[in-house]
Order: sequence, then C-alpha cells, then structure tokens
Amino acid sequence: MKPKVLIMSGYGINCEAESAHAFELVDAKSQIVHINDLISKKVKLSDFQIIMFPGGFSYGDDTGSGNAFANKLKNNLWLDLIEFINSRKLILGICNGFQVMVHLGLFTLPHTFYGQRKYALLPNTNNRYECRWIYIKTNPSKCIFTKDIDMIHIPVAHGEGRFYCDQKILKKLKHNNQIVFRYCNAKGQKAKGFYPFNPNGALEDIAGICDKSGRLMGMMPHPERAIYLINDPEFHLKKEIAKNKGEKLPKFINSNLKIFKNAVEYFKN
Repeated sequence: MKPKVLIMSGYGINCEAESAHAFELVDAKSQIVHINDLISKKVKLSDFQIIMFPGGFSYGDDTGSGNAFANKLKNNLWLDLIEFINSRKLILGICNGFQVMVHLGLFTLPHTFYGQRKYALLPNTNNRYECRWIYIKTNPSKCIFTKDIDMIHIPVAHGEGRFYCDQKILKKLKHNNQIVFRYCNAKGQKAKGFYPFNPNGALEDIAGICDKSGRLMGMMPHPERAIYLINDPEFHLKKEIAKNKGEKLPKFINSNLKIFKNAVEYFKN
C-alpha cells in the first residue's frame, strides 16, 4: 500500500505542488490540505502516514518566519499532532516548514517533551534574503530521511535560516546524533561559517536536525526544488561534458529525491 502524505497548506505557503510531486515520484500518495480543513475536521491527520510542512512565507512571516502558522496549529491541532507522532509516523519540514517545526518545539532531545522549544532560526547574518545553490553534507545521525545520502547540491531561499541554540543544547544534539546536515564547500569540506558556503551564518554550519527518534526532520535547503537534473544551474555545462565523453546524464538528482524515497521506504519495509 502506498503511504499517504499530507502536504500542509495555508496562507503564504508556496511549495506544495513541488513537495507533492516529489513524493508522488517515489510511489507515495500526496494530498495538499489547507490547515483550515484540518481544523474543521474535513480532513484528519490520522488518515496519513507522513506530514510535510513545505516552504514559503506563511502569513507573510509578519510575526517571524513560521510563527503564526505554528501558533494556529498548536492552538487547534496540537493533540492530534502529538497522537500522530506517537504513532511512529514521519514529519518533514523544509525551510518555512522547518521554522514552523522549531516554533512548535518538535525537535525533542532525550528527556525532553514535544512542545518545548530549544532552538531558533535567526535572520541571516548579512540581513539579506539568500537565494542560491549550495552544498550540504550528511552528518552521521539516526534520521530516517538521510539513509545512504552523502553530499547534496541544493538550493536555499530564505531570510531567516541561521540555526542557533545554546552550547548545552548543542552538546546534547551532537551526543545524540541529531545534527542531520551541515553546509560545506564543493569538495565536501566544512564551511566553517564562511559565506557563501554557509549562506546564513548558522551555528557550526548546521543546515538540518532531527528529533530524538529520528522520525521528525527539518532542514533549510529545498530538495523538492532540485529533483530534476535540469534544475541544476550547472546542467548545461554537465550536459556538454557528458556529451563529449559519450555519456548520458541521469534524469533526476538522486541524492535529493532520496530524502523522499527514504520516507516512503520506511513504511514499505
């Protein structure tokens, strides 16, 4: 049976179609649902196996990126969401979705509970909206979504993506293997905070984390916008190089598609 994926929608979110398409490509059944339809019980969270909070600018980010959307969800759907999590299901948040999950306090540590916020995604250090392709490298972790992934070429598009937490929390994240992705250069070497390899000044180059179970992940870069190789800004160069070598380029950027495939395989296995 195909796992059902709830693509969360609402005012200002704009990556629903790409997100739904990515999951459809790896044999899941996607449904884009407005948060109001969940609140009114037209659709139930319990009918799905995966929730995805997509990117965008929910409620215009007027009260901080992801904050208003997180509050609306927490005030109306919190018990349903906790029941969903306790059913050993999966949640993925990308960019604005990551921001929503941070506000909701979904990235638990050992001996902490859902709803306790421990992190922040602050304005980029250059105080500018960053829209560029960067590299990230997986960090050894317990995360379901990152199995068999090494390094990824991927776009970012955000103004508030600078991951931050205090040193005590950072130590626990490291100890429990919950740091999922780190920014790096094209050779896979640590960005060490240097721009543009680290596009926002994130603490220790952190681009994504997971909760203590490894079933909930958030990341700032956008894999759903980089599924096809033709999306890559270096596509035409790679095409000519492959042509000269008599080789054929793959259709997909498999490392990015693998994030969605891993989620689907979690249920099929």
